[in-house]
Amino acid sequence: GLHTVCEEAKCPNIGECWGGEKGTATATIMLMGDTCTRGCRFCAVKTSKKPPPLDPLEPSNTADAISKWGLDYVVLTSVDRDDLKDGGSNHFAETVKLIKQKKPAITVECLTGDFGGDLEQVKIMANSGLDVYAHNVETVEGLQRWVRDRRANYKQSLSVLSHAKLSNPRLITKSSIMLGVGETDDEVRQTFKDLLEAGVDCVTLGQYLQPTKKHMKVEAYITPEKFKYWQEEGEKMGFKYVASGPFVRSSYKAGEFFLKNLVKNHNHPNEHK
Repeated sequence: GLHTVCEEAKCPNIGECWGGEKGTATATIMLMGDTCTRGCRFCAVKTSKKPPPLDPLEPSNTADAISKWGLDYVVLTSVDRDDLKDGGSNHFAETVKLIKQKKPAITVECLTGDFGGDLEQVKIMANSGLDVYAHNVETVEGLQRWVRDRRANYKQSLSVLSHAKLSNPRLITKSSIMLGVGETDDEVRQTFKDLLEAGVDCVTLGQYLQPTKKHMKVEAYITPEKFKYWQEEGEKMGFKYVASGPFVRSSYKAGEFFLKNLVKNHNHPNEHK
C-alpha cells in the first residue's frame, strides 16, 4: 500500500486535504518507505541507519494508483535515504515520469530532501517532469543545528533550491518554515531574504507542534495575527505566494492555490481567463 505523509508525520489537517475543495482533489504520498535515515528533532517519522530496500515496483504502482484516483494535484515526498548512493533521486524521478505519462494533466509537486548536497541528484529531480520543486529549510539559520539532523544545514538547503531553479527555470520552487521553535522576527525576515535570493517563489509558515514527548519542545505559540503579518510581509518582499497560519504545513492543501493559478499562469503567461 501507499504511505501518506499525512499519516506518518501526524499532520493536523488530515481531514481537510484529501477531499479537495472547489473541484481540486489533492493527496500527499510518501515514497521510498516509511523509515528515514535521519533524526530531525521535530519529525515524527521513524528512523533507522539501514531502512528496508526500495520497492522496484513502487514507481509504477504509485503511478497506477494516482492515475485512477481522479486527482488534480499530487504532492510526492519521501524519507531521506542517505543509505543510497543517489539518495533515491532516480526512483523518485521515475515515479514522476510514470505519473505524467499516465495522466499528463495532473500537477505534480515534489517535496525532496537535500540528497546530501549532491546537486546532480537535484538536477535529476528538477528535470523529471514535475511542476513544483519543494525543499524545506525548516527553520532560521541560527537554529538549524538544534532543530535538524546534523547532516542537514541551511546553506545546503538553499543550494538545493537555487540549483533546482538553475536546472529548470520553468519550475516553481517552494520552501517551508516552522515557527515557535525560538526564532526572532529578524531571523525570519532574513530567511525570507535568503529564500528570495535563491529564487524561491513560494513559502509556507506553520506552527511547530511537538509530536511526542521525545521531540523538542514548543518554545512559543504564534498568534493568528502574527501569522497574518508574516503572510503580508512575505508578499511585500516579493514571494509569488505565501501560506501562513498555525496549521499550515508545506503540502497543506497545495493544489487549492497552485493548480488554479500559479502553475497555469507560470506555464501559460499569455492565457487569460
